[in-house]
Amino acid sequence: MLQSKSKWILPEDTNQELIDQLSSDLAIPLLIAKLLVVRGIQSKQQAENFLKTDNQMFHDPFLMTGMKETTARIKKAIQAGEKIRIYGDYDADGVSSTTLMYFLLSKLNADFDYYIPDRFSEGYGLNVEAIQKAHKEGISLVITVDNGISAVDQIHYANELGLDVLVTDHHEPPEILPDALAIINPKISHCQYPFKQLAGVGVALKLGHALLGHIPDEFLEIASIGTVADLMPLADENRLIVKLGIEKMKNTSIVGLRALLDVAEVDSSNLSSMHIGFALGPRINAGGRLQHAEDVVKLLTASSEDEAQNLAYELDILNKERQSLVNQITAEALNKIEKTLESNSQNVIVVANEGWNIGVIGIVASKILEKYYRPVIVLHVDKETGIAKGSARSIAGFNIYKALSSCEPLLDHFGGHEAAAGLSMQEKNILQLRTQLNELAVNWLTEEDFIPEIQADIESELQEITIPLIEKMESMFAPYGSGNPSPNLVLKDLHILQKNRLGKEKQHLKLVLSQVFNEVSCSMEAIGFGKGDLDQYISTEAKVDVIGELSINEWNGMRKPQLFIKDIRIPNRQVFDWRNHQVDKFTKSIRQLKSKDNVQLAVLLDTEDHIADFDEHMQAAEFFYTLNDDGNLVQLKSNLTRLNTNIQVTDFVVYSIPNQIHLIESVFKKYQSIQRIYVVHKNRNNSALKGLPSREAFKNIYVSLLNKNSWEINDRLFLENLSKRSSLSKDMIQFMIGVFEELSFIRKEGASYRCLKSPQKSSLDSSSLYKQRWHQSEIEKIFEYSTTYEMTQWILNQIQT
Repeated sequence: MLQSKSKWILPEDTNQELIDQLSSDLAIPLLIAKLLVVRGIQSKQQAENFLKTDNQMFHDPFLMTGMKETTARIKKAIQAGEKIRIYGDYDADGVSSTTLMYFLLSKLNADFDYYIPDRFSEGYGLNVEAIQKAHKEGISLVITVDNGISAVDQIHYANELGLDVLVTDHHEPPEILPDALAIINPKISHCQYPFKQLAGVGVALKLGHALLGHIPDEFLEIASIGTVADLMPLADENRLIVKLGIEKMKNTSIVGLRALLDVAEVDSSNLSSMHIGFALGPRINAGGRLQHAEDVVKLLTASSEDEAQNLAYELDILNKERQSLVNQITAEALNKIEKTLESNSQNVIVVANEGWNIGVIGIVASKILEKYYRPVIVLHVDKETGIAKGSARSIAGFNIYKALSSCEPLLDHFGGHEAAAGLSMQEKNILQLRTQLNELAVNWLTEEDFIPEIQADIESELQEITIPLIEKMESMFAPYGSGNPSPNLVLKDLHILQKNRLGKEKQHLKLVLSQVFNEVSCSMEAIGFGKGDLDQYISTEAKVDVIGELSINEWNGMRKPQLFIKDIRIPNRQVFDWRNHQVDKFTKSIRQLKSKDNVQLAVLLDTEDHIADFDEHMQAAEFFYTLNDDGNLVQLKSNLTRLNTNIQVTDFVVYSIPNQIHLIESVFKKYQSIQRIYVVHKNRNNSALKGLPSREAFKNIYVSLLNKNSWEINDRLFLENLSKRSSLSKDMIQFMIGVFEELSFIRKEGASYRCLKSPQKSSLDSSSLYKQRWHQSEIEKIFEYSTTYEMTQWILNQIQT
């Protein structure tokens, strides 16, 4: 067995009639038609609307509350020659919003500049000092992008200075809105705009749409960056923005984007939303995380190739520094959490420390959430001011913005949405915040909520997975991202043809999976990134279920379907054949098993002497057992105290086997919690005596002995003749003579044996020598002479009986 890390949520029964109809109407494979239905498509018209991507599909920007007033004020400022300031933010959405607004106002010939607050000295959003600076520099109109919806006090101060503020934002609005000249945010309760999930850059794009009278195609590639990087759902207008934006980006005329694609080693001809999310986005964010985000805007608006290349190179260096810093802080945070997590039973993790870089702790929070799957807040503490600033990440069922709203008296400032938030507070309030959030979690969450879920789209057979199908799926459903993830397929009951670990540190798992369909075997490679440790839990004799995303692997001109494994499970018990492993290999494997939190390990020895085979550290461990006469596990090194048969052994190592087969049969039947069995069989029979003669062979040898009547014990010639005639070894014949002597069929007289004329009838089974050899021969048959498959089947049969 191998438990999956997540719950696999399969869709409920789908409408097969609708699937067949869509497949016919759209001339697509049934698998893709089913995927459309699972994704909510209920008609041919809906499918065509989903697949259609052109500018006519964008909504009227003036449906957005405040758009009329905003466009009027901007036009007035341009006509009057007023100085306008774009007030941005330092993340990828804020930077792309600022860049898009830069291009828009340039196109409108406005007199403008831009300002992005410093993450470290100013923090997120409008601040009074920046407003004062704008006023002193003759700015009469401030346009916020990707911020401003919570800046009640700051905008009130701007009004007092006679400074007009237009807010363009997409974050969750507070109960009290700022008294700005106009606000455009589709999430405002009275806004009738049909799509609420635009990114900050999406709202800026709609402003451009309104000012220009058409969707500005030239801005779509910038809009796609912020939309993907800010994890906005790729539905409705976001899908249009990203799909059209990626096509524009493949042949971009933006000098800075070309330089960024180059330094990220992205082949623009194969560009996808994944490249934006995992190659461009992190580099853009690195600027605001470690230095100042203004450099990113300079890059994206650069007109010189040399300038763009230099700025892109600097961002790439910063991104490498960011990665190193994230790893360091994550390790420190996990160390702090491990010391307190179990004792405090934290359902919400709040971890704080001095000196942690405020620019990367959001990423750290995501990594901690990935490890523990519970809401996480990571805080940087400034000891001089006593202020703690940080980031929150949450799980389904725990709206972190709502939770922080419940704790508002403890916070100086916060903002965000249900899955992520930023906050600042007094250090002295951290303990109380942790307490209150955990109290909320008790009321809001159940045990089930702490098990991550993977939403499966469809269950498939391996033979259905072809390159044309993957290409068709990509063309119809991409771009992938939040709200429109790459389809997750479930494949069940697969054989493992090959199993390897990949990567510099062997951290990745590669499987070659196969399945027989109509007597034809199909196979496919599957890669599990970061799943290398699962190797020791997967037997090549097992049948596995996997869930993952499809891709096409291209190598040396060859193209093959490939699966990226998200999770894997083995529903049935497994047997691992370690009989030919070197000592150092299986002892290392045993040590690794013991280190796992969810493993209850038992190593079976037929004698305590075998403990000496292990190193000193392992010899001191308490996972060595033998079997008593009832087939119960008895712990060694503890005065042979009987262990409760209810012990939940998960991993059972058969290191050396007791000499009675029924005992090993018994342990497999009694300990039903066993999920994985590892057979080493250290105590193999190395003598010349192997197997057990048939009863017919015993009869024939006895007849020969009767004919001889008596012989000297050391009569080698007689034994050799018997051996030749019977094809049995001399050792085996000596064993049989010993059995006959024990049964009183023959008797030793001095240096000779003599057959008794009328011995009492006795069964071979009444001989202890015979029974001992029978047990040993059964063990040899199962654990020495068998194939891996034969041994596996025997063990599994014992457990299932």
